[in-house]
Amino acid sequence: MIPIQVESAWKGTSDCRDCGIRDMVLFADLNEEDFGLIHAPIDDLMYATGASMYSEGDKAIGVMTIRTGMVKLVRNTSDGRQRIVRVLRPGDVAGLEALATSHYDSDAMALSDVSVCRIPLDVMHTLSANSPRLHRRLMQKWQHALKSADDWLADLNFGTARQRVGRFILKMRNSQDPQRVTLFSRDDMGAMLDLKLETVSREVSAFVREGVLSPMDKQGRRYQLLQAQVLENV
Repeated sequence: MIPIQVESAWKGTSDCRDCGIRDMVLFADLNEEDFGLIHAPIDDLMYATGASMYSEGDKAIGVMTIRTGMVKLVRNTSDGRQRIVRVLRPGDVAGLEALATSHYDSDAMALSDVSVCRIPLDVMHTLSANSPRLHRRLMQKWQHALKSADDWLADLNFGTARQRVGRFILKMRNSQDPQRVTLFSRDDMGAMLDLKLETVSREVSAFVREGVLSPMDKQGRRYQLLQAQVLENV
């Protein structure tokens, strides 16, 4: 986490009324009366790539709306392995489970530089109880989170290695430019897909050799997707 942001935490740095992605986030439907119910500060925080946002079992401070960047949610299995259970993108909410349990049920780590709005739990409880608009939006976010988790399991944890990697690449397409794909470390991809690092690297390299992907950097993170239909039919 960037130190200056830590020092300013809870001083109320967010301006929800003028939020650039307000139509995507929890407060999209709030009006002036709803904002009058907010008595605790909501803050903008930033996390550098690889930083921990919170850990499984931590007592929750608040929920976080992702403004920019990507976040991985990780759980530890009984045999000591780590499994990535979801990837969050701008507009998604991290820590929703805390509204029911007051604790986080996974580790949240920044896959890229990330900016979030951290909303205190008491603010969420007050607004949910008094604003039908926010309560409706929360239910939508819950449904989206459950569907995303189910889709992740169904799409990425079954099938051959080639099928898993192909479906993952499709999921990582840029929403504004579907021909652009941003991947992350092969270790992370392996943890997401329940595959060995070597297997993931081999399958990505195969798609490059076949002309399905074209590398756009030397780190193997950004690609141009040239033949999406191949991945759709693996």
